[in-house]
Amino acid sequence: MPISRNAGTVCGLAAILLWSLLALFTVYTGKIPPFQLTAMTFAVAFCLALAKWTILRENIIPFLILPPALWVLGVGGLFGYHFFYFMALKSGPAAEAGLIAYLWPLLIVIFSALLPGEKLRWFHIAGALLSLLGASLLITKGKSLDLDPAYMTGYLAAFSCAFIWSGYSVLSRYFASVSTDVIGTFCGVTAILAALCHFAFEQTQFPATIGEWLAVLALGIGPVGGAFFLWDMGVKHGDIQGLGVLSYLAPLLSTLILVGLGAAVFSWSLVAGCLLITSGAVIGSLHLLKAIFRQKA
Repeated sequence: MPISRNAGTVCGLAAILLWSLLALFTVYTGKIPPFQLTAMTFAVAFCLALAKWTILRENIIPFLILPPALWVLGVGGLFGYHFFYFMALKSGPAAEAGLIAYLWPLLIVIFSALLPGEKLRWFHIAGALLSLLGASLLITKGKSLDLDPAYMTGYLAAFSCAFIWSGYSVLSRYFASVSTDVIGTFCGVTAILAALCHFAFEQTQFPATIGEWLAVLALGIGPVGGAFFLWDMGVKHGDIQGLGVLSYLAPLLSTLILVGLGAAVFSWSLVAGCLLITSGAVIGSLHLLKAIFRQKA
């Protein structure tokens, strides 16, 4: 059943809010290697989709027999992003790689102008750039960036992350008629591919405590599970440009949560980053705010 533009935007925003919990839950997963954690959490997401299909007695064949282009987009988006993200962190400095990878919200705003019926306005670009500046302060903790040519492989991998996720998000609009249930299928394939990478590059480390198992489960249900289903509905049916700008709320909220729980340190760069991201989100969402005020009037 088609959903409205406003409902789609709310779904996308819910995904962003779930992503803000990613760092928190990851902290509590202990020493589980990245690809193993990816395999475990996406397996949880797939099991949730499988449970839904079984309970509702849905025919899963349509979620398995998909056009080749959709397979490339879905698996390439979910697995490709995580593969290159881990490669970026392994091959380059974390701060620089993280910031480059987080160009994806800005790229979504820019690429969305190519979609039918979408218009790129000045406040979209201004808001995204302002939020990007704020995100850079949070990620680098106010320190200067040093793009050392020796880490070029890591930087290129980070750029790949940004282009893969922004491309996946924007191109998903062309498959708006396809059920969001297909994300469950993509999660299953991503879990298998991540497991293969784990066995090839990592040493298995299972959770040591019940708390770590619960953190893995929480990731699979939320930031690395339900969030992708909500994001699919958001980019297919919602205000994709507004969601691009609002995506910068994820690092803001994530940092505030970590500071509140004592897992991160308060600093003036944190304050400045928060103000810039908030200001950018407001500016970039002017059309959304105007629409809300018109409805109330």
